[in-house]
Amino acid sequence: MRILIVEDEAGLADALQYILEKNGYQVDVVYNGLDGEAYALQNIYDGIVLDRMLPGKDGMDILKEMRRSGIHTPTMFLTAKDTVNDRVDGLDAGADDYLVKPFSNKEFVARAGALVRRSESFVRNEEISLSGTVLNSNQCTYVIDGKTVRLTKTETQLLELLMRNRNQVITKEQILDKIWGFNSDVEIANVELYIFYLRKKIDFSSAQLELKTIRGVGYSLITRDGVRPEANG
Repeated sequence: MRILIVEDEAGLADALQYILEKNGYQVDVVYNGLDGEAYALQNIYDGIVLDRMLPGKDGMDILKEMRRSGIHTPTMFLTAKDTVNDRVDGLDAGADDYLVKPFSNKEFVARAGALVRRSESFVRNEEISLSGTVLNSNQCTYVIDGKTVRLTKTETQLLELLMRNRNQVITKEQILDKIWGFNSDVEIANVELYIFYLRKKIDFSSAQLELKTIRGVGYSLITRDGVRPEANG
């Protein structure tokens, strides 16, 4: 299970990451609102722990943007704002839980576990369409040229990332961070391997798509009407 922590107090964020990883979770950590929103909108997490007061972008605004974008990842606010109105505002914005600082480690782990279980029980049947193709991220299937291709979870996450960022260059490092996590021991070679798997399973040209390698940088999924990206520098 993968959890995102968005918390600007680095010491606290790192401590929470350590606690969750000791309990078997895969954890990504970001320390400001702008990065937090970018990570959250990738829609690859089973739970999100979100501070309300963040530099760059407020936690409430991040959560509202997630919900407007159709992202229903269970989210828990972690905040010092402890009035009844604060709690009501947070829940009204779409939060699934609200934990006030300071708190015990035991309670935090219990709340995070409940958050992830909520994700497991929530049937996410999101479909992403592009150039007549359809990716079902819940069923891990991709329909192209009338044929259904079955994918692994990692392949699905990678293809979803490429589709959501079509006609844009995604570096290998960005893919590594988004799919396997910022602090993962997975190497760049894994990215190249999963790109190979996608190309082997899917004939993108049948939908006038191209999974293009940007030499020395990364990859881009190009649509028929898209502008072919070039590597910077």
